[in-house]
Amino acid sequence: MQSLTTFAALLLASVLFVPLFKRAGLGTVLGYLAVGMLIGPSGIKLVRDPDNLMHTAELGVIMLLFVIGLELKPSRLWALRRSVFGLGAVQLFGVAVALAGACRYFGLSWSAAAVVGIILALSSTAFVLPTLAERRELSTRHGREAFAILLFQDLSVIPLLALIPLFGTGKPTALTHPAVGLGLLVAVAVIGRPLLDALFRHVARVNSREMFTAAALVTVLGLALLMQAGGLSMSLGAFVAGVLLADSEFRHELEASIAPFQGLLLGLFFMAVGMATNLELLVKQPLQIIGLTAGLITVKFIVLYVLRRLVGGPAQEARQLSLVLAQGGEFAFVLFDAAQSFRVLGEVQADRLTLVVALSMAVSPLLLLLGDRLTRIARDKAPVRAFDEMPDESSEVVVAGFGRVGQVVGRLLLARGVSFTALDADAGQVDTMRRFGLKVFYGDAAHLDLLYAAQVDKAKVLVLAIDDVEASLRTAELVRRHFPHVQIVARARNRFHAGRLMDLGIERQIRETLPASLEMARWTLECLHEPPALAEQLVARFAKHDSEVLARQQAISHDEGKLIQSSLEAREELAQVLEEARLAFTRKGRGA
Repeated sequence: MQSLTTFAALLLASVLFVPLFKRAGLGTVLGYLAVGMLIGPSGIKLVRDPDNLMHTAELGVIMLLFVIGLELKPSRLWALRRSVFGLGAVQLFGVAVALAGACRYFGLSWSAAAVVGIILALSSTAFVLPTLAERRELSTRHGREAFAILLFQDLSVIPLLALIPLFGTGKPTALTHPAVGLGLLVAVAVIGRPLLDALFRHVARVNSREMFTAAALVTVLGLALLMQAGGLSMSLGAFVAGVLLADSEFRHELEASIAPFQGLLLGLFFMAVGMATNLELLVKQPLQIIGLTAGLITVKFIVLYVLRRLVGGPAQEARQLSLVLAQGGEFAFVLFDAAQSFRVLGEVQADRLTLVVALSMAVSPLLLLLGDRLTRIARDKAPVRAFDEMPDESSEVVVAGFGRVGQVVGRLLLARGVSFTALDADAGQVDTMRRFGLKVFYGDAAHLDLLYAAQVDKAKVLVLAIDDVEASLRTAELVRRHFPHVQIVARARNRFHAGRLMDLGIERQIRETLPASLEMARWTLECLHEPPALAEQLVARFAKHDSEVLARQQAISHDEGKLIQSSLEAREELAQVLEEARLAFTRKGRGA
């Protein structure tokens, strides 16, 4: 009953506080740590013995390593090999050497300093990747590099867990001798894949999601316990299970089955770490703990920044990457616990380092805000890049906006031998396109003088593919007013954009997602066993009706009440139109 009460209290506290941390931009990991500190022995003492909870909570890390293993398809690793094994190795070992030297300076033995240095060099996958995703920075250069470095770090956890016992003072027994574990690992790698495939095919025949989830959990926990019996870590077993199933046809269903358990147990793990964090050390030795935390962040930032600059790359990207990865990682909690168990570190040393890692993770959101501030300052101080000199020769076609839509138009024109002038207001996009051999000019088409410089007055067609709606409308208005003879073929982002373009008298405009959406709808109907000819007719009727409705709604687009009423009427009208098309197709088929 007591354990059930504790679990309910953990869930209630996480539900109340974790969303607040996420909404404040501090991340869920910090929220879980804070909840653990609040209700643990250093807080209100709702939970007095976090060690028992930690054994269950470590299943979250085991699940995380299983999911990481699932992601490691050989083809994906090969595609990322330079970033992962190049930049990742440089970061991990470069930072580890610097931190190991600092640890040796503070009195640790060489073996302990080496272990601590490489553990502290790890960064938080659970914090960084979700944060970058929320900030929409995973596709940026520093986002891709952070992902590669974190992947290499996650891979490094496995040999670290296996090597820590070798640095300890305990002697291996016959069962836990490294040769026994290595032999077991080889045996699992050889026979594991066919056995697991056979297991999941057997379970798939039952067609029960619950049984599939049970089989996934049995696989993870079974291999984890098997590796533990061989003297290796449970996390290594989970990772191996994921790698064996990375190319399996059941991979995606496995991820979906494990995800709820992984998220909940990983949150429970961070709460248990928060409970086990010895805040009394912070109270008794505030200057030392804060100094160690600041030192960890500073060393990781400086070393990674210098290494990234030596490898090559702009200062701004190196700074942002270094700030993103300056904190300690969640695997440090597991590794410090293992180091303490095998007497590589003493209890006080492990507690102090665990607290430093937790505090470094707590500071991480502030580091990102600092990075944003520095980026804004650098952008404000940077000289404004002048628009490019436009070509001397005029072209029949001017493409305004050379992003994902303008490029498709440009490629087709090039294939047909039609010359065109391409403009884009994003300097980075222009530089990227030039590296691919495309002649694109940096300039904002929403300026009349630039339109004259690009000789739009001598063109026959303006392809309006600008992503920004307001810039697109300004450009369209300028061209209609000053170059009425130029035909405009426009891209619209949505119905609102399309209606504004229609207000300017631009008839050749199309919503960018409409053709793809109609094609997907046609395929969906065919998957539902509608005759292909009927599916094509229904899609064509839908497109015609949608165009008519858009034209009718143009006059009432600023009156929300009338627009809603019109949309409801159009929905009923569309159902009738499509039913008539289906009946006509059926009658025609019977007549044939």
